Amino acid sequence: MDGYELLMNRKSIRAYEDRGISSEVKEKIFQGIFRAPTAGNMMLYSVIEVREQEKKNILSKTCDNQPFIATAPLVLVFLADYERWFRYFEYSGVKQKCILKNIDMRNPDVGDLLLACCDALIAAQNCVIACESLGLGSCYIGDIIENYEVHKELFNLPKYAFPIAMLCIGYPTPNQVIRKKPKRFKEEFILFKDKYIDIDDEFLKKFDEDAVSVRGGASFPKGIENFGQQVYFRKFGAEFSEEMSRSANKILQEWKVAMNNE
Repeated sequence: MDGYELLMNRKSIRAYEDRGISSEVKEKIFQGIFRAPTAGNMMLYSVIEVREQEKKNILSKTCDNQPFIATAPLVLVFLADYERWFRYFEYSGVKQKCILKNIDMRNPDVGDLLLACCDALIAAQNCVIACESLGLGSCYIGDIIENYEVHKELFNLPKYAFPIAMLCIGYPTPNQVIRKKPKRFKEEFILFKDKYIDIDDEFLKKFDEDAVSVRGGASFPKGIENFGQQVYFRKFGAEFSEEMSRSANKILQEWKVAMNNE
């Protein structure tokens, strides 16, 4: 399978064969991660391989109660990480040099956090592609952003390192291999030319029609009238989304506190 075909066929895998991943294959995955594009070649991310079963069990509950996390042969947590570089700046005498230059030493700010998030997510996607090329399946777990306080303690996270993505990885079961890849929205709703387009009622009407097509029909749960309502109550307005926002705000608060009190 060439690279383009791999991209066209990749789908999330949540059921894995009961077999481990060899150290040789893991090393290839890690090398794929480490070769990801990165801002200024700084690699503003770290990766935690979760090997302890008890920690996987905890994550299967804290990440929106998804039992398959506990059975995944390989679980990787991707951190947006400025801790390493900031400590290196201190080690390198940057603070003293700033004093000599009569300027304040800058602490990591929100822009640095967002850049580190980009680095971590790019590395995670490199991991996904590496896994696919090696016959492995993967599933992103965005819920790792939830329950920050629990995860901070679980992984001994320092001030400037936060979980931004998690991947569950393993060899897909036969049923997962033959399962069809979910449809995606039409290009006209995603790809714009030169500027963002006006989202008017005509656009939304067409988008709704396409959304119903993507989901395979217009049947909705009791009390739900359309796809927009379904997505809102199942995703955007759900308890896990509220917890994710609470946790993300806690991350930003801690980052700012560290930034101001360094």
